[in-house]
Amino acid sequence: MKTGRKITQNRNETLALGAQLGSLAEENMVFLLSGDLGAGKTTLTQGIAKGLGIQRTVTSPTFTIQKLYRGGRLVLNHIDAYRLEGMSQDLGFDEYMYDGGLTVIEWSEFAPDLIPSEYLRITIRLLEQDAREFLFEAIGGKYETLLEELL
Repeated sequence: MKTGRKITQNRNETLALGAQLGSLAEENMVFLLSGDLGAGKTTLTQGIAKGLGIQRTVTSPTFTIQKLYRGGRLVLNHIDAYRLEGMSQDLGFDEYMYDGGLTVIEWSEFAPDLIPSEYLRITIRLLEQDAREFLFEAIGGKYETLLEELL
């Protein structure tokens, strides 16, 4: 396991950090995002999409739970697990996690069955004004390599 930390001062820096993550992402990677409401999970995911070359507008899939974004280097499988807390039925999301794209799961703590054995966990904390702290935890070799390149 490898850990790291980055701080962004505003939305544009958060988008740039996401774009850097997207440019480093490989097929079948899974990023787990956690943080309070408004912490910047969707903003980071918007940057990730840009780093993948996706031109579509990325929005939070809170009500649809899952959105797929095509048109970039990899398909972005964006899951918001907030409404899945306590559910134990198989909804089929795992079928998309290993189809050659990148999966980003917001609120992954509410869907522990979706968490694979290897992943990049990103915890976002609000600081003063528009600043954010990003805490990274890489579990698995390819995620450790990604984190080394990111930091």
